[in-house]
Amino acid sequence: QLQLVESGGALVQPGGSLRLSCAASGFSLDAYAIGWFRQAPGKEREGVSYISISSGSEYYVGSVKGRFTISRDNAKNTVYLEMNSLRPEDTAVYYCAADKTAPLVASAVAGTRDTYKYLEVWGQGTRVTVSS
Repeated sequence: QLQLVESGGALVQPGGSLRLSCAASGFSLDAYAIGWFRQAPGKEREGVSYISISSGSEYYVGSVKGRFTISRDNAKNTVYLEMNSLRPEDTAVYYCAADKTAPLVASAVAGTRDTYKYLEVWGQGTRVTVSS
């Protein structure tokens, strides 16, 4: 069974940092592109960041560019999202998703309508709350 498990979400003060992890089981991440998404209360799911299969390409949506960093450790079968300078508007449940078709993941993160529904594997999410 293919599974992704996110962890690392927490309550953090504005300006703080968190590192989210996305660990795969039942399959090897080294053949998959990965996307991070988030969904805030009352809002639609939105893409946050993307990393290609070879780690040669990364993408960030404008609101997180310069603050978030995506990385992958294929030896640990895990992808990370380092989040710095957190803002209250970053509050959301964060999900990772994997698919072998890298352009599909990139398109989903970039916000092409409903593309995220076609990604092969999703995690259950981890909650991030940014509040003083």
